[in-house]
Amino acid sequence: MALSNPRTIFGVHSFSPYNITTGEFYGTVKVLDSSSLTLSGETIDLTGGSSNYPWAVEDGLITSELSLSFSQYEDFLFEIFLGKSPTANAAEAGGSVTTLTDKLGVIVNATTGIASVDIKSGSETDLKFAKFVVKVVTATTVDVYMSSDADITRGTDGEYQNDLLKITATPLTILDSSGVVEVPGYGVELTGGSGTVALDTAGAVGDTATFSTKPINTKSMDVTIGGSSDVVPEFGAIIMAEQRGNSEMMEIDLFRVKGVGMPIGFTKKEWSVAEVTAKAFYDSTRNGVFSLRHVTPS
Repeated sequence: MALSNPRTIFGVHSFSPYNITTGEFYGTVKVLDSSSLTLSGETIDLTGGSSNYPWAVEDGLITSELSLSFSQYEDFLFEIFLGKSPTANAAEAGGSVTTLTDKLGVIVNATTGIASVDIKSGSETDLKFAKFVVKVVTATTVDVYMSSDADITRGTDGEYQNDLLKITATPLTILDSSGVVEVPGYGVELTGGSGTVALDTAGAVGDTATFSTKPINTKSMDVTIGGSSDVVPEFGAIIMAEQRGNSEMMEIDLFRVKGVGMPIGFTKKEWSVAEVTAKAFYDSTRNGVFSLRHVTPS
C-alpha cells in the first residue's frame, strides 16, 4: 500500500466569531491577511547539584494565542475587541446633522443665542462629511470652521479661508426672532433665538459650539469607544482555511477567546491593516480549548 497524500493547509478563507452563550454568529471577516493559532508550551526542569542536565522534566503551561491580520472594520469587530457595539444607521436620504452643542462657554440658547443648527431645505446635496466649530465673533455674529477638506467639494464646492480651517468668508449674523442664516455651500443653517440675540450675554466673544454632518447616504455607523461601562466579551470563533483545488477543507473551532484592543491604522496610499492578538482558553462545558475538523470530499 502506497503512502497517503499528506494532510496540508493552504491559505485562509474566513474568521467567524460567535456568541458563546447562544452560538449565534456576530458576522464574518473575509478580507484576511492571516489567522494563526500558536500553541506554545514550556517545560519545567528539575536541576541541582553538579549535574549539567535536568534530573527530570515535566510539562509546564501551554499558551494558546490567536493572531489575526485583517483589512475590514465591521461593526461586530468593535464589539468583540473594544467592548462597544456601534449604532448602525439606516439610509439617510436627506443626510443628517447632529445637535449643536456648547464646547466653550454658552452659545446655545433658545432665546438669546443660537437655538439650533438644521439642514437647509433644498441644499441637502451640499452636506459634507465633517465636524464643525461655531465661534462667537461679536454679540450677533459667528465664524464657522470645518475639521477636514476630504469632502469639501461635495455639492457646492467649499473653500478654506485661512490656515485655522475657517470656512466663512465673513462672519454670519445670527438673526433675532428665530430667524435663520445659511452657512453658504454646506447644506446647513443656524437658527437664532426667539428673542433678541446677544451671544455675549450668557457667554463671551470667543465661545464655541460644535456639530457634525453626514451627506446623503445608504448607511452609516457611529460608536464611542472607551466608556466606563464598556465590557469586552468572550467569544467563540470558527477559522476556515481556503478550500484547496482537490476540495480539501480544514476548520478550527475555538471555544473561548478573549482579545482586548484593535488598532485602526491610516497609512499613506495603503489599505488599513489591523493586527490583533487574542487568547484562546479552556471551556469546561466542552472540555477543551478548540476542535479541529478536516474533510476530503468525494
